[in-house]
Amino acid sequence: MSDMTPLSDEIVALSDEYVLGLLGGTETLLIEEVITRDAELARRVGKLRDQMLPLDQSAQPQSLPAGFTEQIRKALPAQDHPVKPIPANLSTAPTRWRLGVLAASVIGLAIGIGAASLRPFPEPSVVAVLLDAQGVPQAVIDDYGNDTAFVRFVSDIKVPTDRTLQVWTLPSQEMGATSLGTLDDTAATRLRFTDLPTPNAQQLYEVTMEPLGGSPTGRPTGPIVGKGLAASQI
Repeated sequence: MSDMTPLSDEIVALSDEYVLGLLGGTETLLIEEVITRDAELARRVGKLRDQMLPLDQSAQPQSLPAGFTEQIRKALPAQDHPVKPIPANLSTAPTRWRLGVLAASVIGLAIGIGAASLRPFPEPSVVAVLLDAQGVPQAVIDDYGNDTAFVRFVSDIKVPTDRTLQVWTLPSQEMGATSLGTLDDTAATRLRFTDLPTPNAQQLYEVTMEPLGGSPTGRPTGPIVGKGLAASQI
């Protein structure tokens, strides 16, 4: 598989914003996930960073002149009526669209649309991007099909001290939800498990918030942090 990948305009724009430090936390983690999987994007980001370095080193911090804020206020036209606030749901639409582009890129690269992975691991059998109820990416799971999986969180998830994150998959309706392991925090973690069949495309994965130490029943009992269906590696 070639490591030359046609980069979409959206990914190019997001990578530029990444280098400039303009992305939010979840967007940053997802674009970094794409960078690790796409050699062409990694090269582009590295080149842009090299180009920006002289500017970073030569730019001197400047203070605003005295009275600058007051001058701006005087220059603005007076408001005859209060400004109506923008509904909160409108401001989230661009962010969700951007997150969707990034999540699709992760899955696309996982199933072979793009570059070979740069990770120092074998290519996973399947990859699942887990979304919350609002469709925002929360985690990415690589399942290698050899009793090993790797989970990385791409959103800021607060884990209470009396709770444990638990990773699950549904190999079949007969087996039911099966635990892949528990997590004390959201650090990237390699999971080890046994007696599971080779994962398949469209297999369900999810992360739940369970009581400390994990589910007391061996099945998911707590609220779902994120869930998603696997995409198979070509």
